[in-house]
Amino acid sequence: MLAYLQFVPLFTAFFVALILLVVMTPLAHQFGLVDQPSARKRHAGIIPLTGGVAIFMAVLVASVATDVWMKNNPLFFTASAFVVLLGMLDDRFDLSAKGRLMCQFGVASIMAWSAQNYVTSLGNIFGNGDIALDISGYFFTVVCVVGVINAFNMIDGIDGLAGGMSLVILLTLAGFLTATGNGAAIMEPLIIVAAIVPFLAFNLSWKGFKGNKIFMGDAGSMFVGLTIVWLLVDHTQGTGAAFRPITAVWLVGLPLMDMAAIMYRRARKGQSMLRPDRQHLHNIFMRAGLSSRQSLIAILCMGACYCVIGILGEIYLVPEYVMFWGFICLLVLYSIVIQNIWSVLRFIKKL
Repeated sequence: MLAYLQFVPLFTAFFVALILLVVMTPLAHQFGLVDQPSARKRHAGIIPLTGGVAIFMAVLVASVATDVWMKNNPLFFTASAFVVLLGMLDDRFDLSAKGRLMCQFGVASIMAWSAQNYVTSLGNIFGNGDIALDISGYFFTVVCVVGVINAFNMIDGIDGLAGGMSLVILLTLAGFLTATGNGAAIMEPLIIVAAIVPFLAFNLSWKGFKGNKIFMGDAGSMFVGLTIVWLLVDHTQGTGAAFRPITAVWLVGLPLMDMAAIMYRRARKGQSMLRPDRQHLHNIFMRAGLSSRQSLIAILCMGACYCVIGILGEIYLVPEYVMFWGFICLLVLYSIVIQNIWSVLRFIKKL
């Protein structure tokens, strides 16, 4: 009986999300929360953008109804409510990039200052001892939060990508919490997973869910981004940390690298770094000849490889400075390859 009760929060999140995804579809059309095809968005038909709202509401209801509370939960849900509202407004009215960014800094401030969930140590990433942050930790955390939120917002370009990448990272986090004796906190990532799964069923048109496609929208991608960075900071800081800060960087490595490469390319061209385009990783895969589903699988496998590197680094206690400089070297290599991707592909074809 006790084992069954432990799964109640997950069942609650799953079924609440499932119900809301269905109920919100007609409301999405009524309030204009829909995505229409355009030169940059080449999907078929008018698609509801209520997936993220349903995921957030399911997590909130499940947390309150089953008394599964995250650390600093009122402030987590306050920050999440603001970021979801921001995403809904952006989905509906296409807000300016600068205005959206300012609001994201406000949400990040709730996490860092109000909830006191901020980075106090970077670990021994330079090989000269732990780098402790005092008041600068607040500002560093705010920048990190905004970066991760936008990384997930940018990567959300094909069906299942933002949701699937979130599952890979959250399940890895759950594994770390279990392995390090922090099992009491395992419900935090798993309850998000339970809410995302029914969304993926609609979004990817799994058997029995075809004909009811729903998008996550900016509300969803920013919510999962905020949730992941909130949990990563929470479980890498303090005496009871489940894993090292540099490991958290590897877990979200692929979205961060894709965002960094995109912003660098736009800056080189003299364009706004926040300007949307069709040069993301999934766009490159599809222009190279892969289908949307093949691109999804390939990118999720890449994301899983980053997580595996983080896992192996923890298991074998690879020095943090080795993990850090390895990440930097891979970031540089990733950026160079992406900048010259078509030359690289032509070279590979000649081999």
